[in-house]
Amino acid sequence: MIFASDLDRTLIFSKRAIEEFGVPEGLPLTPVEQKDGSWVAFMTENSYNQLKELSSQGLFVPVTTRTTEQFCRFVIFAQDIKIKYAITSNGANILFQGIPMGEWSKQLRDRLRLESVTQAELLSRLDREGVYLDGVRKQAEEWFFYFLLNCLPSDTERTSIEDLAAKSGWRISLQGRKLYFIPQAISKGVALDFICQLEGVKTVAGAGDSILDWDFLKNCQHRFVPNHGELAKHLALVSGGSTSILTINSGVRAGEEIIQHFYQLNHTKPILLP
Repeated sequence: MIFASDLDRTLIFSKRAIEEFGVPEGLPLTPVEQKDGSWVAFMTENSYNQLKELSSQGLFVPVTTRTTEQFCRFVIFAQDIKIKYAITSNGANILFQGIPMGEWSKQLRDRLRLESVTQAELLSRLDREGVYLDGVRKQAEEWFFYFLLNCLPSDTERTSIEDLAAKSGWRISLQGRKLYFIPQAISKGVALDFICQLEGVKTVAGAGDSILDWDFLKNCQHRFVPNHGELAKHLALVSGGSTSILTINSGVRAGEEIIQHFYQLNHTKPILLP
């Protein structure tokens, strides 16, 4: 079995996320991400220990929208929690033993040329439609971009942006203050399927908190969704009736709950979801 999980706000929580969701008094946290010499993200101590054991016994695959450079700030994956594969940039990159797989990237570039307008053209179309996003635009490698927003768009504005992006071969996802614009061909799910084929594995347990995570969760035999995220709010809409397990807890406790589900699956004979 493969255990595949999103990281931010699923298993790992930044200082901002911890301030937003809170931490039960006395719950010990373990630092896992380092930036500019400071610890900036954490897991519960129990989550960290169980993930370390899980990764030593099975195939744990981090699946993140972060760029490869941003992913490498999680020092735990270089030091204590050994991983064979990682999916970064929302599926644009597959790392094998820490090195991007060139074969995968070439396949993706070929699809992008056929299926999506360029980033410059998409931005031009947004401008022509009078879309104004109050925030700073950030680039995620060569693959996609996002806005770090000062003010969130209304539901009507978001629907309008989503429709325009879809007509251009792109899609959006709002995660906290980050509004992502990602080509439709870039998919966590397709990247994970590629790894499953390489490994000859058919059973996957997955977890994620955003709409972008449904790309790979929909093909998992076991699905776990934190109750605090974007996906939890829209799960009934995107799932089409597929069964998922919504966590009882939120915040860092939800991350701990998900790791415990993974841990139990690794030690018992599981019952597959329909």
